[in-house]
Amino acid sequence: MSSFPYLRMRRGRVAPWMRDMLAENRLHPSDFIWPLFVCEGSDCEEPIGSLPGVSRWSVDRLGAKAKEAAALGIPCVALFPNTPNELRTERAEEALNKDNLICRAIKAIKDAVPEIGVLTDVALDPYTAHGHDGLTDQTGYVLNDDTVAILTEQALVQAEAGADIVAPSDMMDGRVAAIRTALEDGGHHNVAIMAYAAKYASAFYGPFREAVGSQGRLKGDKRGYQMDPANIEEALREVELDIAEGADFVMVKPGLPYLDVVARVKDAFGVPTFAYQVSGEYAMIEAAAAAGAGDRDALILETLIAFKRAGATGVLTYHALDAARLITG
Repeated sequence: MSSFPYLRMRRGRVAPWMRDMLAENRLHPSDFIWPLFVCEGSDCEEPIGSLPGVSRWSVDRLGAKAKEAAALGIPCVALFPNTPNELRTERAEEALNKDNLICRAIKAIKDAVPEIGVLTDVALDPYTAHGHDGLTDQTGYVLNDDTVAILTEQALVQAEAGADIVAPSDMMDGRVAAIRTALEDGGHHNVAIMAYAAKYASAFYGPFREAVGSQGRLKGDKRGYQMDPANIEEALREVELDIAEGADFVMVKPGLPYLDVVARVKDAFGVPTFAYQVSGEYAMIEAAAAAGAGDRDALILETLIAFKRAGATGVLTYHALDAARLITG
């Protein structure tokens, strides 16, 4: 009798059909949310230098982009505005303008593709002159409660414009409860909240700040309200609080460097848990592929399956269209 173990693990890898049959996790276009950057103008596409292949789009071009996503089976798009400089103020008044870029973008997409979901960012950094996610005092300190009051109004404006999911990304304490209460009182019972529950003060956000026009604008940094990359127990406390305050879904941001956080959150709470594969992650994949350091398609799919393996319900990714095409053939 052979002394070799009866179980040879390689038997399950011997052929493509066997590997497909035994795959523990799978990607589907419905796993993706596609972020779109919005700019003023007409018939505009503005390529973003640090995000090759990603552009800002004027409102009149968004309907076609949403149709493209829906045709591939992507269920939701996320909108981020590049607010003109003259509309950025200390108190972010443009965030409450019912005819601002985001509100017009929501309406354009819903008119073109009523069945696709629209997620909107609830934060003040696209609207403040100083680049912070909230209102500041004379010393530059971000004021929590004053900011929450503005964020609550901003969420209502977006809900009234037709947003399906509002996503507070500011990391202010108590904002989920305030927004949920306001949505309920305003009759927006079916507008969901996806809380950026564990948003880290990351070095991976640089290209995004170029995309929304806040690069070089920020006075100081965001470490006073975004999380320390060293911490994970704190992330679990943040998630627990947001769920208790009424968040329907939670998000971990960034993505790949924080897969351990994604896994811990999903294991601990079992709620729909999303990850944001942020701009710096996207840019690194594109740079690696351009340098010949790896096959682009393989890099895209391998990084995305890592999110599923960690327990993510879905992923916000700039590679959404590419990944959907690769999956569906």
